[in-house]
Amino acid sequence: MTRLYWVVGGEYEGPDFRALVPGTEKMVGPFEDERKARNEWIRLTYCPSTSSATTRYSIAAEALH
Repeated sequence: MTRLYWVVGGEYEGPDFRALVPGTEKMVGPFEDERKARNEWIRLTYCPSTSSATTRYSIAAEALH
């Protein structure tokens, strides 16, 4: 089974991470390799301009049939 990987997230309204601040949403991908998705996740997560404690990104996998 083939998988595609996406990096999704942005700045959240609070520390409970329930709702994104409108306009800060990001979805990057697709990546055919989980390693490439993880490298993008690291770039976004540890970017110097990302100084907010309420900014979070995750890697989502999509299974293709």
